Amino acid sequence: MADKRDYYEVLGVDKSADDATLKKAYRKLAKKYHPDVNPGDKEAEAKFKEATEAYTILSDPEKRKQYDQFGHAAFENGGGGAGGGFGGFDFNGADMGDIFGDIFGDLFGGGSRSRRANNGPMKGANLRARVNITFEEAVFGCEKELEIVLKDECTTCHGTGAKPGTSPVTCPKCHGEGQVVYTQQSMFGMVRNVQTCPDCHGSGKIIKDKCTSCRGTGYTSSRKKIQVSVPAGIDNGQSIRIREKGEPGTNGGPRGDLLVEVNVARHPIFQRQDMNIFSTAPLTYAQAALGGTVRINTVDGEVEYEVKPGTQTDTRIRLKGKGVPSLRNKNIRGDHYVTFVVQVPTNLNEEAKEALRKFDEACGNRPKSKDSDDFEKPEKKKKSFMDKLKETFED
Repeated sequence: MADKRDYYEVLGVDKSADDATLKKAYRKLAKKYHPDVNPGDKEAEAKFKEATEAYTILSDPEKRKQYDQFGHAAFENGGGGAGGGFGGFDFNGADMGDIFGDIFGDLFGGGSRSRRANNGPMKGANLRARVNITFEEAVFGCEKELEIVLKDECTTCHGTGAKPGTSPVTCPKCHGEGQVVYTQQSMFGMVRNVQTCPDCHGSGKIIKDKCTSCRGTGYTSSRKKIQVSVPAGIDNGQSIRIREKGEPGTNGGPRGDLLVEVNVARHPIFQRQDMNIFSTAPLTYAQAALGGTVRINTVDGEVEYEVKPGTQTDTRIRLKGKGVPSLRNKNIRGDHYVTFVVQVPTNLNEEAKEALRKFDEACGNRPKSKDSDDFEKPEKKKKSFMDKLKETFED
């Protein structure tokens, strides 16, 4: 038909796509446009029907062969059943219950071919906590202690939830399966669905006489202290996983994990970007002009650095290996980048001001008369003024 899009185009796959690729593409589109997800949206419903029609044809080897040979014409005039279904396409011949049972287990609550018993061993839920550390502790690692509420097996009923001397009984609604199966009329016909049993909540058992200590839960809660080893190089917002320190599992399943999120405090001097550290360092006017040894703060303590004469403000240097260690290998570290900021003096006495004027003249920035003693030998005068400046500003 002229108004129909190519089925491969509808699913967004190549003509050589295998069954797994077709199913993945259809699953993505159907979950996006399903009427249950988009109630009342006619455009989404039309796209859902279009994708379903395409998948129904291409997932059937015989129909796909016909479509590849004759296109949409293969299903006109009775070839594919005109008149019924969506947009002239008849779904009566398609096993849509099997398709949805196989593909939409999560959307319909399970499928006829992939039903899973909920009363088997299941891992417990993960717990989350947060720990506050300093900038230096994040760089070099540390040990922290957390106090959290943890569930443990009830010592009275030993985790059964039943009153001592009694036992849980098989759930009469699901007969111990933990799931109930029912059929539902849909736009495609009768669809089989599976849901967790509402009476036993998937455990397959009912507790008639509950333990008074745990009220039938099988667990009691208490506050416990947990040691957290914070690795060197961890960054703000990252989490540390502590195995089996979460919620207890069910039906013999293992505990969940404890996920500890790290909150790194801001540092007054340093800033971090990945494995590198950034900071600024002040330079006096004399240090910038004359050069010399300065002391720079790093996470490892103060280090000495030789400043070159004539260093300008915003000059950036690199202190190799003074950054943050790698999480995978603490012996590998980033770098520390330091930006120098030249501090212009604001409170000068008259002696300093005069020295600065003479220095400016010696550098050729002020006009001099031919009668001046400094006119013919500015280099000599400049040197003496620089020595004078150094003494003045370093004081």
